Amino acid sequence: MLTIKRVPTVLSNYQEEIVGCGKNCLGKCCLPVSTLPLYAFKKMESFNEKSVTPDNNSNSEEASQIDFLNTLLLGQWEDRVARGLFRYDVTACETKVIEGKYGFVAQLNEGRHLKKRPTEFRVDRVLQPFDGKKFNFTKVGQEEALFRFEENPEGASKYFGKAPADLSVDESSNVVVINVSPIEYGHVLLIPRVLECLPQRIDEQSFLLALHMAAEAGSPYFRLGYNSLGAFATINHLHFQAYFLSVPFPVEKAPTKRIPTSKSSQKSGVKVSSLMDYPVRGLVFEGGNTLKDLSDVVAKSCICLQENNIPFNVLISDSGRRIFVFPQCYAEKQALGEVSQELLDTQVNPAVWEISGHMVLKRKKDYDEASEDYAWRLLEVVSLSEERLEEVKAYIFEAAGLVDADDEAENDNNDDEDMVTSAPAPPKPAQLVPQGCLVLQ
Repeated sequence: MLTIKRVPTVLSNYQEEIVGCGKNCLGKCCLPVSTLPLYAFKKMESFNEKSVTPDNNSNSEEASQIDFLNTLLLGQWEDRVARGLFRYDVTACETKVIEGKYGFVAQLNEGRHLKKRPTEFRVDRVLQPFDGKKFNFTKVGQEEALFRFEENPEGASKYFGKAPADLSVDESSNVVVINVSPIEYGHVLLIPRVLECLPQRIDEQSFLLALHMAAEAGSPYFRLGYNSLGAFATINHLHFQAYFLSVPFPVEKAPTKRIPTSKSSQKSGVKVSSLMDYPVRGLVFEGGNTLKDLSDVVAKSCICLQENNIPFNVLISDSGRRIFVFPQCYAEKQALGEVSQELLDTQVNPAVWEISGHMVLKRKKDYDEASEDYAWRLLEVVSLSEERLEEVKAYIFEAAGLVDADDEAENDNNDDEDMVTSAPAPPKPAQLVPQGCLVLQ
């Protein structure tokens, strides 16, 4: 008769110990004991400062200075491409610049809407509580994470392949991860304070972090974007998007008209303009005595929109120097049956990138027939009316501490500001994108 002898279980010395939940995720179970690399950025007061400065007093052998955009972010993004972590090869998508005044950019991405994560919340409420049962970024595997992005308390920007103990992960850690359904080369997500599980709503601290990332990248072709709930955010967990595209966005070429403000409102140095001659009406913020001055004014404006249940999109442009805010009403018009079936059939969701002029198209027919008139018609349905935007602007100005220069004396002092100005001349196309990723026509 065969018998089984019971013996004590022995763990091999070579058996890998399971850490956290065993899924190596970005949740509280795994992230605090992770060895995720750290980029510690210098807190810049102005956009003219250099983020990387010599630091001869550093005692850490782990720290090094590194090109944030080209070597770290894009280099690590390409590493994840080589590992096969994306749902498709976005660099193989056909892309062209549409002939016309603004040069709208069209991309054919036929499978993205089928592979992209569906929206799991109501679209008629800009503010909704975080729901841990639904998908959120704590469920993402650490292999999709590129690095942590934190302020360096010692000053200079440094990269730590392995973070020292005094800079270990805590509740306030910010993480940069890949977007597995990318729109463009280098498409990543910045997740502020990931372990706090914040809903998709802007606060002053998180918006300043996004500006620091734009300033750290230091390239006009690396932009950050934000979609509120109701304006095509698909995940209710606070995040900003960013990617690299080596042509100017059409909205960056649009003329603007300065909104005169009272002298008391000019202490921060922030200038506000209305976007002119563009299919989507919006406000443009720039200047500021410090980076934080600009960030605070825009963040307060966004908080105002959130609290008034007004969906909106934000584009952070020109390394953080220019910020476009677009209150929008597409979901409202769609619910009221005011969006034509022709536009609905395109399945294009006009979020921040589409509004800025980078049109992600799902059908070959739409791509082949794309024209500036087509792009204009698709986007203008997103826009608030001129009268409605004036009402929203009044809310924003009150919340941000800005005051219109209404009386004649104030206007006399601001005559030079009440003018339509052309957009800054776009820089020459960058050469960071591999050949074949962009087709110019």
